[in-house]
Amino acid sequence: MTVEPTELFAGVVPFVHVAEALSFRRAAEALGVSTAAVSKAVAALEERVGVKLLSRTSRAVALTPEGRAFLDRCREAVASLQAGRAQLAGARGQPRGEVRISASPILATVVVDGLPVLAARYPELRVRLALTDRVAGLLTEEVDVALRVGAREASSLRSRVLLRPRWVTVAAPAVVGRLGAPATPEELARHNCLRFVGPGGRPVSWWFAAAPGGDAAPRPYTPEGNFLVDHGEALLAAAIAGLGVAQVLDFMAAPALRDGRLVEVLARHACAGPPIHAVTTPERGRAAAVRAVVDHVAARFAALRA
Repeated sequence: MTVEPTELFAGVVPFVHVAEALSFRRAAEALGVSTAAVSKAVAALEERVGVKLLSRTSRAVALTPEGRAFLDRCREAVASLQAGRAQLAGARGQPRGEVRISASPILATVVVDGLPVLAARYPELRVRLALTDRVAGLLTEEVDVALRVGAREASSLRSRVLLRPRWVTVAAPAVVGRLGAPATPEELARHNCLRFVGPGGRPVSWWFAAAPGGDAAPRPYTPEGNFLVDHGEALLAAAIAGLGVAQVLDFMAAPALRDGRLVEVLARHACAGPPIHAVTTPERGRAAAVRAVVDHVAARFAALRA
């Protein structure tokens, strides 16, 4: 039986998603379709190629040896198509078309607030933004650029540091006026501390530099308080409302510090935070539209700290 290339490729993207996630449900969520549709597409692909690519049980999904070999070829095909698209976009010069961004939720305000300027500058540019703390697969999920907080592991992906922020500890002026400003992290014990819950469901530690003359290495601190939240903007809003003291990255608190809604405490103990990166594949990083978006976000961060 002869298999038309278009018919064969129709099931490749769902197969790659399932193979990467080892889950039909998670693959369906990433593609925005039903689990049944993904299962049907993969089954049809297996029928066309004539081999079993995935081993399925009620509890798990695994690649067969044939599926593992086929996955490597599929990744090469997807990468080649993306490289071709990036070359065409770059050849046109003027940024246009859709740029798909995956970003940590705490970066949402920085990205969204700058969109009117970006749209005015590049009217043929479209932005598709997905907010998630899950690390998106730039190949398997067709993400053009991922904006991430934290150190990057060595890989073939292209990474650009957009900002090296610092941790700032902040509170509403009324809170500081009522309880006084803590002079050391230990004095936070008399304050209600508002805590951020990370993607793994655990509260995140606060970080401080040692006092002058002590060990310069940052050290963690476990605060106590009655409010935990998994959304950075909500954490900041709670601090502005006077619920207690919070620790956030400086660019998040910059507007409220400038207009007096928040004041910084423990400034001499502030330390460096995790770097913020824009991550692309080497091919997509050369596309004019992707470069324009990354440059724009970098300028937004610079403006916030000016």
